[in-house]
Amino acid sequence: MANAEPKGELTVNGRAYKLPVQPTVVVCVDGCEPDYLAQAVATGHMPWLKRTLALGSGLTGDCVVPSFTNPNNLSIVTGAPPSVHGICGNYLFDTASGTEVMMNDPKWLRAPTLLAALSDAGKSLAVVTAKDKLRKLLGHKMKGICFSSEKANEVTLAENGIEDVLGLVGLPLPSVYSADLSEFVFAAGVKIMHKHRPDVMYLSTTDYVQHKHAPGTEGANAFYRMMDGYMQQLEDLGCVIVLTADHGMNAKAAMDGTPDVIYLQDWFDNLLGGGVARVILPITDPYVVHHGALGSFATIYLPESINIEAARKRLAALKGMELVLSREQAAERFELPADRIGDIVAVSERFTVIGTSASRHDLSALEVPLRSHGGMSEQRVPLIVNRALPGLDRNRRFRNFDAFDLALNYAQG
Repeated sequence: MANAEPKGELTVNGRAYKLPVQPTVVVCVDGCEPDYLAQAVATGHMPWLKRTLALGSGLTGDCVVPSFTNPNNLSIVTGAPPSVHGICGNYLFDTASGTEVMMNDPKWLRAPTLLAALSDAGKSLAVVTAKDKLRKLLGHKMKGICFSSEKANEVTLAENGIEDVLGLVGLPLPSVYSADLSEFVFAAGVKIMHKHRPDVMYLSTTDYVQHKHAPGTEGANAFYRMMDGYMQQLEDLGCVIVLTADHGMNAKAAMDGTPDVIYLQDWFDNLLGGGVARVILPITDPYVVHHGALGSFATIYLPESINIEAARKRLAALKGMELVLSREQAAERFELPADRIGDIVAVSERFTVIGTSASRHDLSALEVPLRSHGGMSEQRVPLIVNRALPGLDRNRRFRNFDAFDLALNYAQG
């Protein structure tokens, strides 16, 4: 439920929010393990963030598991976990049609977004996302500006609420496999804030850099130095800024530098026979060059003839697994929609990823040792606000989907 309240508030998915009185920007930095920020600040690459941590509020929180892009971005903009909004991965097995599909279509959404509710309440909105896969989900039923860096050359006033984005931003269309894709998000956000001054803006980047560069490396520091400059420009425009992430990022390589992979479809085929189990990797999306569709979370569908608890116990004993749960256990532990996950949910350890079959993963494009995400080891994320937050209980458990609660209910004064 989403409804405007008579006293300048609205309620969305059971949470009350004050309407903004200052321009407010929530930034989701894809793959932003907190150590990226610590290393960049410590070496002088992020002066804006250093001042913000001193004068504002530097918190950490937990993202939702699976620690992937789609479920966490939708949790941030709904203020709720996947059990409420329904988006439990980038990819799922649709049991109704018997097909494996991307979760890009708003038909998968089960709850309204705060963005749509704010636009219904008369506030002006702008959403810029790096990859187009998120655009329709984030912009569902929202009035305002909404487009992706990836397809910035295709924007129209009718479809995206803005035109000639390339002319406005003054940058060329970026490659989807580049840091430029995220820089375009920040540059567009600054230009839109300067020209249109929306009441609320949501910016969401891509984790191409984080998949390739560890915290403190030259490539990582260059990215965060770039981001810091744009945050300073938004600060200079008087914006309340909340910075968080959809998930963290970890190395997933063996000592010889090769990916440390458990090929789970092969494992089940050896255990039960070929074609009995179906292993789904919710990390899967159209952009797999930098991670090979390997992440630390998988869901497994089994026929009724199989003893699921026995299979779960066998898998839980496999080296490299951190947690293996039944459907019911996973739905409760990770706040997931039970009807959209398999009979078994597997989470691998920090340095290990899960694949389907070895023959189905092309890792030839991996230029550096694999870095990826998806498990509990990538759950810790930053939650940073460029304001002091009077009245906030700092002992509570924070989630990345508290970002708008902090922005609207604590940082507006």
